[in-house]
Amino acid sequence: RGAFGPPPFRKVLFMKYLKQFGVILGFSFLGEILHAALPFPLPASIYGLVLLAAALIAGLVRPEQIRETAGFLVALLSLIFVGPCVNLMDYWEVLRPLLFPVLATIVISAVLTFGAAGGITELLLRLSGKGDASGGSGIGGKDGARHD
Repeated sequence: RGAFGPPPFRKVLFMKYLKQFGVILGFSFLGEILHAALPFPLPASIYGLVLLAAALIAGLVRPEQIRETAGFLVALLSLIFVGPCVNLMDYWEVLRPLLFPVLATIVISAVLTFGAAGGITELLLRLSGKGDASGGSGIGGKDGARHD
């Protein structure tokens, strides 16, 4: 195309993903700044996530501005954790006596987390008036159909 024609589709798509990644990295960087400035023992990533969540809630960042790149990063999470998990095999002799307490802690915390998330979801659905008469979410009733 000519010098003034539209850019090729691949360049536009690349720039879109680069911009989305830049937004996410920007909040991560702000989290690093807060971590260095504040005396609280929280990881910088938590500060960044809280800032991004606040920006999403406040409408400063719209979900569609980061949706594709965030989805890509979430899809990569399992791959990102493979290295550290494999590294644990080097410490098997140290970890073996701790195996039962660690597994018990993981199971108990997972059950508590799922219960808390479910309870909060039920409460929010009830408060928003979107739950059905039985107190459920209206999804997957006795007939398996949605009842929105």
